[in-house]
Amino acid sequence: MSYCLKAITREEHLAFVTARSSVSHMQVPSWGDVKPDWRAESLGWIDGNGRLVGVGLVLLRPLPKLKRYLAYLPEGPVIDWAAADLEQWLRPMLAYLKQRGAFTVKMGPPVVVRRWSAEAVKAAIADPQARRLGDAEATEQEPQAVDLADRLRRMGWQRTEPGSEDGFAPGQPRYVFQVPFAGRSLEDIHRSLNQQWRRNIKKAEKAGVKVVQGGYEDLPAFYDLYVETAQRDKFIPRPLAYFQRMWTALRAEDADRMRLYLAHHEGDVLAAATMLTVGEHVWYSYGASTSRKREVQPNNAIQWRMMCDAHELGAAVYDFRGITDTLDEGNHLLGLLRFKSGSGGHAVEYLGEWDYPLNKVLHKALDLYMSRR
Repeated sequence: MSYCLKAITREEHLAFVTARSSVSHMQVPSWGDVKPDWRAESLGWIDGNGRLVGVGLVLLRPLPKLKRYLAYLPEGPVIDWAAADLEQWLRPMLAYLKQRGAFTVKMGPPVVVRRWSAEAVKAAIADPQARRLGDAEATEQEPQAVDLADRLRRMGWQRTEPGSEDGFAPGQPRYVFQVPFAGRSLEDIHRSLNQQWRRNIKKAEKAGVKVVQGGYEDLPAFYDLYVETAQRDKFIPRPLAYFQRMWTALRAEDADRMRLYLAHHEGDVLAAATMLTVGEHVWYSYGASTSRKREVQPNNAIQWRMMCDAHELGAAVYDFRGITDTLDEGNHLLGLLRFKSGSGGHAVEYLGEWDYPLNKVLHKALDLYMSRR
């Protein structure tokens, strides 16, 4: 079957993703409002019967002084990735974006390649021979994902290689940590937490840590902790205006799209986190904490409250987002992997991000620029 691709309204886009159980928060119309340096468009795939069968949020980033764009579909598009006629889906997208002035198209197929249980992750960390998570035997493999990667290469797509040793690079994480909720009681999810998590949740409760939902007016309190976290973990923080825009844009689309949680103890805010929801998928998005009073375990307390609320919302998946794929004891991100794996879920490897150079000279120039950042 051949497909026609055209610009669609935000309303058509939102109606399509709302009817699906799991779509990335980066593929809803409001995500374009969070990114003012990019121009966002809603794209729709129309089949031969005139039906809307796929959508994509594309972000267009202009090159300075040139009317040429990097076209980016983060964790998308929302199409049938298992389709035998995949080329018939992707070819019209490339033609449309080329006409719009794109020199490179970057996308992130939401396709799982492998999963490792929490026990397998723990064993991999303890194994001196395993340098990366990918070196450890996976608990589950998705053979069709390997086939899909081969098909994309044959079409001319190129996988974006990670830009850093810790697996965190510009773009979206290839490795994440998720806790499956579908068909499970809250008691079952609690039993799956490791002993340390359960002990810390109880300790926080006994110490009087109170986790509350915050509002727009609490974003500065979150931001103060976020800046402290950035200094401690050596990353560049986003400005406060980014989170304010995120709050306003996402909640205008759906009141539950974004929530803010704060962990209080004796008048102090010790930890804060944002939670995003689309359909049955819930993400822990940004987290922040102070180094003070760590003994009262505010981080476990805030995560457990968010997990309880996600379960009440009917989540099928609680997603901790990115993890490092390096198992090097000297890497500070390994502690984050240990923390997330204590939740009893599984590490997940996605297919990663893929580029299609429509103009090879400009694409190479972009690669060079990114490598020097």
